[in-house]
Amino acid sequence: MTDSVLTQSGSRGTAALKLIVYSFIGIFFFFVPVTIGGKSTILLDHAASAIATNLRPAALVFVTALIAYGAIAPFIRGTWNKNTTETVFSLLRVLGLILTAMYLAGIGPAAIFTPDMLPFLFDKLVLSVGLIVPIGGLALAFLIGYGLLELTGVIVQPIMRPIWRTPGWSAIDAVASFVGSYSLALLITDRVYKEGKYTPREAAIVATGFSTVSATFMIIVAKTLGLMGAWNLYFWTTFVVTFIVSAIVARLWPLRGMEHTGDRDMPLPEGKGRLATAIDAGIEQAQKAPGIFSLLGATFLDSLRMAAMILPSIMAVGLLGLLAAKYTPIFDIPGFALYPFTWIAQLAEPMQAARALASGLAEMFLPAILLRDADPVLKFVAAVVSVSQVLFLSASIPCMLATSIPLRFRDLIVIWYIRTALSILLTAPVAFWAASKGWLG
Repeated sequence: MTDSVLTQSGSRGTAALKLIVYSFIGIFFFFVPVTIGGKSTILLDHAASAIATNLRPAALVFVTALIAYGAIAPFIRGTWNKNTTETVFSLLRVLGLILTAMYLAGIGPAAIFTPDMLPFLFDKLVLSVGLIVPIGGLALAFLIGYGLLELTGVIVQPIMRPIWRTPGWSAIDAVASFVGSYSLALLITDRVYKEGKYTPREAAIVATGFSTVSATFMIIVAKTLGLMGAWNLYFWTTFVVTFIVSAIVARLWPLRGMEHTGDRDMPLPEGKGRLATAIDAGIEQAQKAPGIFSLLGATFLDSLRMAAMILPSIMAVGLLGLLAAKYTPIFDIPGFALYPFTWIAQLAEPMQAARALASGLAEMFLPAILLRDADPVLKFVAAVVSVSQVLFLSASIPCMLATSIPLRFRDLIVIWYIRTALSILLTAPVAFWAASKGWLG
């Protein structure tokens, strides 16, 4: 009996140490700026920049291989014609591979080789994403694999129902959605919904409110807009704005009118306080988590698959979006719809700002690309809004339509518009305040 108790105690102590140490490593990689060579930024950015600069030929081969795999894999697996959405994006990925080959070979129309087209898209965006996502996947293993999410989730459970109208366990889902990838987040949400732990309304709130791009993608947005010097301000502003907007949208049409058959909440274990339960949840996860090398391998492979699917889409949809923004009035209509909000927010050149922010409906990176030379306030607003809008046609909307959650395309467009408008109004005051302090450069 004594030996069993000691063994259990030792196991719990080891798990608690893992929870503390590994979570600290994850937090350090993602949130602590380090100065190297006169440049102050987080370690993930340092690593990706060093590889892109010092090992450029290898980086080009690696990223091109990911693009080729992403374009070819759906046809090898036979999933390219599963439905209309999959067919369209499979063909777009092939176009992305063709554009990559054209750029690397220097062959193609002069219009797509101007500095603000393919050269910018590949060198500043695709190359960065192709390096940071896999590196970030490794760091993410420390952040989410050993109990930090579970501990955080239990602590914030009491506020989930009154603020976001979702059950307590959605706290873990929500936080995991924000720091992980939207594709993984939607997979989790869909699975929980199928198990009957979410009502249709709750599943829709979680899917459309928290399934943002990952923190690693936020780094790319910040790099593109020159905001890495204010990384922590940017990250936490985006986190807060996203969750505030989600709380508001949960109470508006169309989410408000979705089917809801009663609250489904998880009570605390009898006789235990919330902090004790949170610590137990974190330690329990650390106990059952795989070894660090196994988890690193799994998250690295997942990040490679995700990068392979996204990179050719960025090349194709990104170029089409840039060409449309430059040569057509296609973004004028949603831009006019957002203009009242950019005007109220007193952003510089409010019509240009509204039009650029509206391009985020096509691809979340487009506002960052179109506004990279804007004033610091507008760049900060664009950086936050591109993430807090959650919904975009190049990836997250098709993913949501492929789940069992009863969301219609019309609903998603309406939610995108409301989220974008609210995000502009909430972010602008923070941006003006940060600019007055000289924090935005």
